Amino acid sequence: MKPLPRVNIDDRIFTLKYYVDEKYAHLKIKDPTVCKRCAEKPCLHFCPAGVYRLDRRGEITVGYQACVECGSCRVACPHANIEWDYPRGGYGVAYKFG
Repeated sequence: MKPLPRVNIDDRIFTLKYYVDEKYAHLKIKDPTVCKRCAEKPCLHFCPAGVYRLDRRGEITVGYQACVECGSCRVACPHANIEWDYPRGGYGVAYKFG
């Protein structure tokens, strides 16, 4: 049997459609000072969509508009410092095939 071709996660994410809720961020950091004290900053690595980034000041920023709603951030943060909810009805990611 022929192996399936490998697909880059960025190519998959590119096919998604987002309905951004400008009034309510469904994803946020509870306490930014906890992130400043965290040496490893695992949130920069575990999100498949790259929602978490460091800004110029070295602070974690959250681009909730690109969230694929996998929930890995609420599980993987060792400090339980991420507040994650499903987006309000009609908002969030729309998967093309399901």
